[in-house]
Amino acid sequence: MSKLVVVVLDAYDLMPKDGQGSASPFVEVEFEEQRQSTQTKHKDLNPSWNEKLFFNVNNPSDLANKIIDVTVYNDRKVNRDHHKNFLGRVRISGVSVPSSESESSVQHYPLDKRGLFSHIKGDIALKIYAVHDGTSHHAEQVRATSTSIPENEETGYFQESQFQETPFQEINTNNFDEEKKKKKKEQEVRTFHSIGTGTGIPPPAAPPPMSAGMGFTAMKEKAPVVQTRADFAKAASPSVMHMQMPRQNPDFLLVETNPPVAARLRYRGGDKTSSTYDLVEQMHYLYVNVVKAKDLPVMDISGSLDPYVEVKLGNYKGQTKHLEKNQNPVWHQIFAFSKERVQSNLLEVIVKDKDFGKDDFVGKVVFDVLEIPLRVPPDSPLAPQWYKLADKKGDKVKGEIMLAVWMGTQADESFPEAWHSDAHNISHSNLSNTRSKVYFSPKLYYLRIHVMEAQDLVPHDKGRLPDPYVKVIVGNQIRPTKILQKTLNPVWDDQLMFVASEPFEDYIIISVEARIGPGKDEILGRAMIPVRDVPQRLETSKPPDPRWLSLLKPSVAEEEGEKRKEKFSSKILLRFFLESGYHVLDESTHFSSDLQPSSKHLRKQSIGILELGILSAKNLQPMKIKDGKMTDPYCVAKYGNKWVRTRTLLDTLSPRWNEQYTWEVHDPCTVITIGVFDNSHTNGSKDDARDQKIGKVRIRLSTLETDRVYTHYYPLLVLTPSGLKKHGELQLALRFTCTAWVNMVAQYGRPLLPKMHYVHPIPVRHIDWLRHQAMLIVAARLQRAEPPLRREVVEYMLDVDYHMWSLRRSKANFHRIMSLLSGVAAVCKWFNDICYWRNPITTCLVHVLFLILVCYPELILPTIFLYLFVIGIWNYRFRPRHPPHMDARLSQAEHAHPDELDEEFDSFPTSRPSDIVRMRYDRMRSVAGRVQTVVGDLASQGERAQAILSWRDPRATAIFIIFSLIWAVFIYITPFQVVAILFGLYWLRHPRFRSKMHSVPVNFFKRLPSKSDMLL
Repeated sequence: MSKLVVVVLDAYDLMPKDGQGSASPFVEVEFEEQRQSTQTKHKDLNPSWNEKLFFNVNNPSDLANKIIDVTVYNDRKVNRDHHKNFLGRVRISGVSVPSSESESSVQHYPLDKRGLFSHIKGDIALKIYAVHDGTSHHAEQVRATSTSIPENEETGYFQESQFQETPFQEINTNNFDEEKKKKKKEQEVRTFHSIGTGTGIPPPAAPPPMSAGMGFTAMKEKAPVVQTRADFAKAASPSVMHMQMPRQNPDFLLVETNPPVAARLRYRGGDKTSSTYDLVEQMHYLYVNVVKAKDLPVMDISGSLDPYVEVKLGNYKGQTKHLEKNQNPVWHQIFAFSKERVQSNLLEVIVKDKDFGKDDFVGKVVFDVLEIPLRVPPDSPLAPQWYKLADKKGDKVKGEIMLAVWMGTQADESFPEAWHSDAHNISHSNLSNTRSKVYFSPKLYYLRIHVMEAQDLVPHDKGRLPDPYVKVIVGNQIRPTKILQKTLNPVWDDQLMFVASEPFEDYIIISVEARIGPGKDEILGRAMIPVRDVPQRLETSKPPDPRWLSLLKPSVAEEEGEKRKEKFSSKILLRFFLESGYHVLDESTHFSSDLQPSSKHLRKQSIGILELGILSAKNLQPMKIKDGKMTDPYCVAKYGNKWVRTRTLLDTLSPRWNEQYTWEVHDPCTVITIGVFDNSHTNGSKDDARDQKIGKVRIRLSTLETDRVYTHYYPLLVLTPSGLKKHGELQLALRFTCTAWVNMVAQYGRPLLPKMHYVHPIPVRHIDWLRHQAMLIVAARLQRAEPPLRREVVEYMLDVDYHMWSLRRSKANFHRIMSLLSGVAAVCKWFNDICYWRNPITTCLVHVLFLILVCYPELILPTIFLYLFVIGIWNYRFRPRHPPHMDARLSQAEHAHPDELDEEFDSFPTSRPSDIVRMRYDRMRSVAGRVQTVVGDLASQGERAQAILSWRDPRATAIFIIFSLIWAVFIYITPFQVVAILFGLYWLRHPRFRSKMHSVPVNFFKRLPSKSDMLL
């Protein structure tokens, strides 16, 4: 007899039910009126059972229609009587049960509520499979009684018994039935990828392959069972719940965390820092503010003193700059020592004299760390005080130093500018490259220049008419107009667009030139306009009037300077103005973080606040292994025009930043980008050294619930020419708070971009060029800051190469379209099943519903909208619980072909050999040929529809219009309900009244002519 085996492994994070913060859980499994229970684990919210439960399967062919009920209870033992509290349940469809143990895997199921008001949480790990013969069942029982499922102590992953006889096999997702037939003939290695369980535990290594013969040697190590999370199986239709469903690599998935931040713990009371910086863990620092000194004694024979201060705490030492020949120096420098790394109870502030040999000791001040006061913002800064210097024995000497010493956190205003003990081996010149900073992008405008016409051009060669054109230069941007043939009074009527930034320091250079040969031009005249003198246009107001400008010849200024004034000059008519009603795109509209217009007068009020806590990272890859170091990581976050940069932590693969930042939100349909980089400028590297990218994360605000704190580890994925690489995981805390609900709801009904983008749209051919110019301006401005935000960082954050051709990205977009069409195909299949009476009960219900709607047509729209409402309410329980992240499977990046990646990372124009370029061109032709065929088929169908009434086929058109007249008369004299009922009943007729041939209307349509036979 067939058996169903349910292995109850463990549960995690159960809801306490005993009133003492714990529970005594046990599991009850019910299948076909058979009920079995596990043992009770007393006072354990993370119990481990490792028990196998066996159930009889009366009809194995009907297993797919059965439900397995798994319920977790709390055992409440009262006066030797057992009572139970509900802790959660899982209902598993039999269609997802594999037919053997070799095909099964451990899956984690989130526990469901029993009712709307149940308070349930936690996961349960199960392994379910069927056994279809008595021999296997007997072996299962022997194995269950003789061995228990061992657990790996290091990783916590359950492992199968070493007596397992069948290796894992790979299932073809397209030919599942064929694979089941082939399974008896040959054994293949099956590999299951797991879906992340949210525990943050790395997945086990894949088992080594075993030989396919019957006499293979036993594995020395136990093959781990890969755990998979099964949230998807509950929401999917039965056809999607098979074990052959493709799964993403668990390394590339999101992992929810529970860091001890005040917001997660619902912190109430306590110090003010915890309530202000509640998305990060508190990190305490010992701050020392070295202000100045006075009356220092002379140490050199020459009577001079070159003083500096050394702040020493255990093994950490920080130094100020030394000031030459100064007995009353002023430093104004702050030092911050991490309290976690404090190795001494004494803080020493030592004044020394810089010398060629050994530096001379001047005096010192000693503090007891335990006596240092605690300061919490928003308290005012601690006032520095004068302290007498003492010698090494503790006796007072000449000289005083002004200091302020206090304990604080990363919320202290001195934190960004302080010298940190994390960067103790950085020189003063490179210290600024490690500090945290906030940057703002320059305000950008579109500059529109309408080149209309010119008059009285004077060519150098009087006997030849010029071929004039205009070249407009704004900063580093150059745009030419079209070239006109042989005229002295050209009319171009070209509109050119540029990007300008505040403050307006550039000039608009208008150069009228004539083409006299290939690559050879002569200048006919020039004009210059300061950008600051250009007027602005707000939204759809009337543009300013055009202006005539005089064209000056460069030779005039060169020969006679400014003394000679020409009485006659050529003229050019221009209209130029700044478009302040547009939003200047510096990033793709698909993941833009700012959609506000350039003019501050047209901007809307904020609707909320976005708070980001950059907590930590783990498992980073060593980026400086050639230099004998690890990684010097820092984070950059960009939202709107505000960029933030965390401090750089030196030589670590597990940095802990714990820095929190805030942005105003004007539109919920925007995206924040967070990137992690390796700092290559910490020890005097060359200026051309590039900061290496470690990975980035994009999060769309509209997918976040308001006032909820999201804390997750995000995988840092980078696509390289050698394939997809994971460079670590970044832990973030995120919260979106809405401050204007009415405005936020109204925002969903407004256009995404400002009004001008729709009233006067920018031509598509100009958008990418303008976006690239905007990126160059932003990168140039941020690179001039201190510390600079380098160009490679800005380019990576703004995705400058997003519009470039990529076969991988094209495949991803194709699969996105197919996934959309799969929903339409599912609806068509469902309706086809109705028409063919696959499920007679459902078909009868559809008939009844159809007749009701025909008899009462006023119920059609209410029924549709009520159906949409019910679907939305039903899907609420399956809503995403995590913010979106980079999806490697959706991006087609996990198994991308190396040549496709090499093509994607190739420069433009290409730098590859001609044979490779020829191969890629041929591949492009084959892909384009398929697209061309599909487009041609679509065009043919449309042309056939047009041919119905166009008399291209006179007999077909005559037949159609005669039938149209007959149908018009018939429908006019017949009530509409009767026509609708006849049509519906004919469409839903029983299969015995159907033919396998196409219907007459379909045959008629396919015979109509298209224009495909007219193509050459």
